[in-house]
Amino acid sequence: MNELTKKFDVAVIGGGPAGMIAAGRAAELGAKVVLLEKNSALGKKLLLTGNGRCNITQIDHDARGFVEKLGHNGKFFFSAFSAFGPKEVIEFFEQKKLFTKVEKNGRVFPVTDDAIDVLSTLTQYLKDGGVEIITNAQVADFEFTKNKIGGLKLKDQIIHADRFILCTGGKSYPATGSTGDGYTWAKKLGHTIITPMPALAPVKIKENWVGDLQGLSLENASISLWQNEKKQASFQGEMLFTHFGLSGPLIINASKKINALLQNGSVTIELELFPELAIPELDKKLVLAFEKNNRKDIKNYFREILSRKMLDLILKLAEIDPDKKLNFLTKKERQKIVALLKSLKFTVSRVLEFEQAMITSGGVTLKEINPKTMQSKIIENLFFAGEILDLDGPTGGYNLQICWSTGHLAGMSSTKII
Repeated sequence: MNELTKKFDVAVIGGGPAGMIAAGRAAELGAKVVLLEKNSALGKKLLLTGNGRCNITQIDHDARGFVEKLGHNGKFFFSAFSAFGPKEVIEFFEQKKLFTKVEKNGRVFPVTDDAIDVLSTLTQYLKDGGVEIITNAQVADFEFTKNKIGGLKLKDQIIHADRFILCTGGKSYPATGSTGDGYTWAKKLGHTIITPMPALAPVKIKENWVGDLQGLSLENASISLWQNEKKQASFQGEMLFTHFGLSGPLIINASKKINALLQNGSVTIELELFPELAIPELDKKLVLAFEKNNRKDIKNYFREILSRKMLDLILKLAEIDPDKKLNFLTKKERQKIVALLKSLKFTVSRVLEFEQAMITSGGVTLKEINPKTMQSKIIENLFFAGEILDLDGPTGGYNLQICWSTGHLAGMSSTKII
């Protein structure tokens, strides 16, 4: 055999979390495996997850609750989750001496709070299994017949394998190598691609005054998405204001829905600062409070219940002098304040691009993949795993769990039919 041509049982394309777990699992089961990565090192994007701490998984749900968090495509994930769910992921890492801890909202992190330790554990897993790793491996093309891949061409060699697993990720954080190459290859091989869109991304707002709130965070905010005067969705969680708009887990998780709505027209985000009170109740509460504190300036009273930045903005939008005494506040002015406290509206300009998005929404349609094996229904020796799939979830460990589960299942399935 030509020295520039190599033969393997399984070739995995993409050295991210899905690719590493797929390659390691296939090797663990006895396959001769090669892992191809276009970057100079594995796991470049993995090192960014969880702000560098790596939110490994999410344990707040059973299987049904977890897949519900993945939206309308979630049912596809049942088999992969059942085979290698959060419990198994935690056991996998702890058996390799990388211990974990559970934080707020079921998020699981390594006790070291360092993503490099997760990458090191996976790299050792590959080494223990004898996986051949080829970095700087840019796939140029595939050799394939009607329904079977024969090999793939790199710049200076050809890789032949019995089975191929495509784990090239999506288009988010393209600086890490996620440039959507896998979509091009999958389409060339006959697969349908659901248009990739940035997801889990901050949102740019049209109103310039949003910059007045820069740096302000709300721990338990409540927002609604509106389009054509109809409420489309509601979200709750932690929210952060930036110089350009809105961010934080609440907005990040709402961004996929916002992006989908934007395809049909303008979108308004409505923030309720007092969601537990209806307008009449809030108004009555303020009337009583104003009577009790009538000698105070408006700004001095409201600073007890609102942050300075939010108070300044509310009074600015209501066109009320912050030094005005409460007992001189008119009914109309009070009602303006109540209206803004119950409905502070932001007009969406856009969801930020793939450069700022954590993940990609869209990808290879799940209709063309067997959920019990991750095997293509079009190319008999092709499997998929990870972000390349049209499957994604909210922040908090859901998306890495998708990578672990689908990668593990693809790696295992690729060895069963060699």
